[in-house]
Amino acid sequence: MDPEIITRVDNGVGRITLNRPKAIHALNRSMCEAMIAALLAWRDDAAVKSVLIDHAGERGFCAGGDIRMIADSGAGDGVDAKAFFLSEYRLNDLMFGYAKPITAIVDGIVMGGGVGISEPADVRIATERTTYAMPETGIGLYPEVGGGWFLPRLPGQTGVWIGLTGARLKAADTVALGIHTHFVPSEAVEALKTDLLAEAADPAAVAARHGRDAGPAPLLTRREAIDRLFAFDTVEEIFAALEADGSDWALAQLATLKTKSPTSLKVTLRHIREGAKAASFSDNMAVEYAVSGRIGATHDFQEGVRAVIVDKDNAPRWSPADLSGVTQATLDALFAPLADNEKWTPLA
Repeated sequence: MDPEIITRVDNGVGRITLNRPKAIHALNRSMCEAMIAALLAWRDDAAVKSVLIDHAGERGFCAGGDIRMIADSGAGDGVDAKAFFLSEYRLNDLMFGYAKPITAIVDGIVMGGGVGISEPADVRIATERTTYAMPETGIGLYPEVGGGWFLPRLPGQTGVWIGLTGARLKAADTVALGIHTHFVPSEAVEALKTDLLAEAADPAAVAARHGRDAGPAPLLTRREAIDRLFAFDTVEEIFAALEADGSDWALAQLATLKTKSPTSLKVTLRHIREGAKAASFSDNMAVEYAVSGRIGATHDFQEGVRAVIVDKDNAPRWSPADLSGVTQATLDALFAPLADNEKWTPLA
């Protein structure tokens, strides 16, 4: 079998290539551990000047994590799911604080776990094939892998809108929001890589030379509405504001939100609002580890995976079925700190 992660050093660049194309490079624990091992080996290696993360094949960069495994584990003792989250979040944190510049080329689908291994990069390249989303509320989950840090730090209320609706964005919007730093046409990616290998120490300068105009960003015409209608601290208020606005766009957002897990919507909004106040990325990841370890066992996550991944009927039956049934006590239990001997810790 081919390795799911290919690592090597090429002319001063530590290269990580995702190599699970049939699954659109969905992350599992062994893939996270392989990336961690490479990054730790290169961290103090003077011969490695920067890191480049890309993917094999043309279907996408990374469609997320191994959701089926997490659900299966969550239905039992949850041990495997927690072990996966431990490794994945340590990888995210290692990348975020890495002392050498990291470049991620997200040519194609980048969702969930794929966001977690690209957003911490210093240089984030999108192409016309890029589709970015944090679609977790549609499967009874919430935007983790650093979502509690990155989403509230996007302009205005765009992170709340992205996290709640699971909206899919193309490169013009992601570059305009700063999710990705540069746009490079897919046909020019190989030339970009050639230059990155020739100038290992300064990937930002290389990306700037290769960067092109991604075109007009459709989302910018919606910024006023997003910032006004998604500025509230409860999901009920957001629903009410969208309904009161009454525009076709607002009602379309409301219709979308009504298909999502009510529990996930409330968890997501709380996570984004609290993440805005997090003292550090590591502090945010500790919160996510606590929440994620619990949410995998919930009805809605099990049901979301059934509807989307297993039976593929796309007709989840959420419980509670509406926002009023999701109590503050439920949220407090999901967000409660772990015992000291169970808490997430970053790598040394």
